[in-house]
Amino acid sequence: MTNRLAQAKSLYLRKHAENPIDWWSWCDEALATAKAQNKPIFLSIGYSSCHWCTVMEGEAFSNLAIAEYMNANFLPIKVDREERPDLDSIYMQALQMMSGQGGWPLNVFLSSDDLIPFYAGTYFPVEPRYGRPGFLQVLQAIRHYYDTEKENLSERKAAILESLQTGAVLQQEGITESQDKELLHKGWETSTGILTPSQYGNSFPMIPYAELALRGSRFSFPGSTWEQSRYDSQQICTQRGLDLALGGIYDHVGGGFHRYTVDHTWTVPHFEKMLYDNGQIVEYLANLWSSGVQEPAFERAIAKTVQWLKREMTAPSGYFYAAQDADSFTTPTEAEPEEGAFYVWSYSELQQLLSSEELTELQQQFTVTPDGNFENQNVLQRRNAGKLSETQEYTLEKLFAVRYGTAPEFVETFPPASNNQEAKTGNWKGRIPAVTDTKMIVAWNSLMISGLARAYAVFQQPEYLELAAKAANFILDNQFVDGRFYRLNYESQPTVLAQSEDYAFFIKALLDLHSSSPEEKNWLEVAIAIQEEFHEYLWSVELGGYYNTSSDASQDLIVRERSYADNATPSANGVAIANLVRLALVTDNLHYLDLAEQGLKAFRSVMSRAPQACPSLFTALDWYRNCTLIRTSAEQIQSINPMYLPSTAFVAVSKLPESTVGLVCQGLKCLAPAESLEKLLQQVQQSQVRG
Repeated sequence: MTNRLAQAKSLYLRKHAENPIDWWSWCDEALATAKAQNKPIFLSIGYSSCHWCTVMEGEAFSNLAIAEYMNANFLPIKVDREERPDLDSIYMQALQMMSGQGGWPLNVFLSSDDLIPFYAGTYFPVEPRYGRPGFLQVLQAIRHYYDTEKENLSERKAAILESLQTGAVLQQEGITESQDKELLHKGWETSTGILTPSQYGNSFPMIPYAELALRGSRFSFPGSTWEQSRYDSQQICTQRGLDLALGGIYDHVGGGFHRYTVDHTWTVPHFEKMLYDNGQIVEYLANLWSSGVQEPAFERAIAKTVQWLKREMTAPSGYFYAAQDADSFTTPTEAEPEEGAFYVWSYSELQQLLSSEELTELQQQFTVTPDGNFENQNVLQRRNAGKLSETQEYTLEKLFAVRYGTAPEFVETFPPASNNQEAKTGNWKGRIPAVTDTKMIVAWNSLMISGLARAYAVFQQPEYLELAAKAANFILDNQFVDGRFYRLNYESQPTVLAQSEDYAFFIKALLDLHSSSPEEKNWLEVAIAIQEEFHEYLWSVELGGYYNTSSDASQDLIVRERSYADNATPSANGVAIANLVRLALVTDNLHYLDLAEQGLKAFRSVMSRAPQACPSLFTALDWYRNCTLIRTSAEQIQSINPMYLPSTAFVAVSKLPESTVGLVCQGLKCLAPAESLEKLLQQVQQSQVRG
């Protein structure tokens, strides 16, 4: 017996289709039904590759007693946060207000008459454990509170709503543009400090912080008026690159990066692979290489990640899939998948697969021991940087063949298992793979397009640009309906109007494609057109900056937020404001610069008060203060592109003054024509460190 979610397009929602809970999706009918029946709403938000979401689905949401009580006393609604990040953001803010922390699954209780949250939590076990109450007891207590404590409930909701509204408005303080130099330094210092290696806790990529820290490293150039930092940002950024490219967070056999590691040593990952992480990491490693840190492990990690992307994450039509689960089955008869089963290696298995010489060398270069480092299994983590030997590469290829069923040169594509049933019944030659969420998300595809475009600019591998262009063209050909931009695509069906991150990240991706191949004028023309739609439907005239959701798709939201904080992905407003500066540079349209100025003004107070929350806004401020334009030939741009010039845009021109290689403009003023590449680069370097 299935519930309503059996008809959902979302893989995450369909995973709950056989629960005894009478789930609804978030829709007008569900909200109206809850109101008519005077039932509080139980809103549960998660995503397909979330491990603890999967655990709760198999435990509490499959429990008959819990389902019976839930169905009688609440209206249960399931939301895929990847479909509705606007809803997720609002109710995650509420959870953080109530508990001081966040995470998924996000379980929130709302009043049905106004959708205001009054209680929230994350994972609830069936029975009390881990210091958490049993879920049925939670439901009973909340329903009793809802029925008997009306005055307290009203006061509690009013306080929560006021906090949400205050947070959405962001009262402006007396931070002026004249203080921006000090503000930029403060943001850079903060992000660099956050990246400093820790001796405890989980290890996340944190790429928005790493990108800002890397940007700041250029201010040590001669001629900079930047005050000295207490951090060696180049060393810290290099270490972050090494942690990523050498650590267990990277899949050394198949390519691609896992979500994070559960330790401070970058050893044991939480094994899901998210498209958004991989796009950002590819761009960061390419930038790190172009800044002068030409570590072979970076180039290998990018190349193998692109191979993984092409092999497992690219639809036949060219877009990129969203994610791969952390868990997978070891046999078709298993009831539940195991975390990391597709990726880890027992010592006895390695002894059988490899010669003694190969195993010895593998142990010299990777963390391989008889006891393992993850539940008696081995996660491969490199011990040393540098180039792997031919023997080591051959050994990794043998492991690839075991995992995938054949050698890498014979696996051009590896079709996804799109649900558990397909995973268990597929004719896999090697191990049973993790489930792949095959939906297309514009924002996440855009991050990958940007990563590929930058990697192409640095390494000049045509395949990188081809993959990026094909994905961008899929979005352009499929995600516009009746003149409006759409966020998701399920099996050739666009759905859900685009949100601010979709607009901002895709415009950036188009500008990155234009920068990587400036002779292709179409990328810029399309970026300008989409920016117009973005501005029309999401710009806040009163406050500045962009709302998360368009003006005609926010009726079901209790507040309209403007995303400024960076999480696993950059903030939409940070990217959007940087885009505006870039558009001003390449079009000479100063209206974009005016909008960028208004956007920065809207968020200056939060940048000053909480620089740790918003590195992407500081990246935008860097663009605004140090923006530089190079006008030169397309051929010259190709030769300059591999360099690290983070606040520079290019315009390809066919005619230049005689004996001139290019023209450099610093913001609103142009310098004398450069008669040599050396002179041009000197001008650019000085322009980029104005502060």
